[in-house]
Amino acid sequence: MLRRTFVSLTSNSGKILHQTRQISSNESINNTKPKRIRAISCDVTGTLVSFLGRIEDHYGDAAHVCGIEILQEKKLLIPQSFNKAYKETSAAHPCFGNSCISSKEWWRRCVKRSFDLVGTSMDEPEEERVFQRVYSTFGSHAAYGVFDDAKPFLKWCMRHGIACGVLSNADERYGDSILPMLGLSDHMQFFTFSKNVGVEKPGKEIFDAAIQDAQPWLCLGNKRSDIKLLMPEEVLHIGNDYQKDYVGATSAGFHAVLLDRYDEKEVAKSWREGGAPVFKDLIDVVEWLGREQYELGPRDSVRFEHS
Repeated sequence: MLRRTFVSLTSNSGKILHQTRQISSNESINNTKPKRIRAISCDVTGTLVSFLGRIEDHYGDAAHVCGIEILQEKKLLIPQSFNKAYKETSAAHPCFGNSCISSKEWWRRCVKRSFDLVGTSMDEPEEERVFQRVYSTFGSHAAYGVFDDAKPFLKWCMRHGIACGVLSNADERYGDSILPMLGLSDHMQFFTFSKNVGVEKPGKEIFDAAIQDAQPWLCLGNKRSDIKLLMPEEVLHIGNDYQKDYVGATSAGFHAVLLDRYDEKEVAKSWREGGAPVFKDLIDVVEWLGREQYELGPRDSVRFEHS
């Protein structure tokens, strides 16, 4: 006997990313209470969106446009200088400043510190001009691209009545401008950022906040008065960091999977050894949901129809 799982996701170019496949009834079926996914939370970078270019080029080009020349040997130090500056700024002002300073001020301090660590000498007006150029670059198409399967996946979630959104250690700029610029926000319902919550993944509080952010969207347009509260076990989190996205999510009661977008075999192996389901892309996640007999969307929806 065969049960049919319908999966037909296409990229923006019209290329079919995955077609209908059949699942045998002989595959393992959970005989306990059916598992249902009513909401999906996604990390951003490495899950839905990729960084474009190299940080040393983005920072170096910004300085060059502003009349500041950085020697090649110093330019090559920018990635490690940025990583150190990021950690220092995060330690001084957690969660991108939360309610203490604006996210833009947080990035101003991080960028300035990055150039200081490289050994680039600038006066205050020059620092501000370079910062504004860097800040603009990281709010543009020059720094971000969308994975081919992201939009088809988000549309698939909408068709099934699944509230899908972002749960990320990031500031609100992603939700305010970057995701809209990339054409993703129209297909998403909620946005949960550490900047607003004041807690970063893997902290349980940010996962709890995502549930609260997703809940209203399950009721929107639904005339039924008995819509039940969203429970952690009805949420799937998708990310690309074992501690933040898998351990954090499962500790909060979520289901969780990880994406190995960049074919990091040893890293993915360690994730699997830690118990995490690991997939190459979001199409694999859809297939896995069907294979594992998850029910999708509202509680009166039909099982196995993953079109």
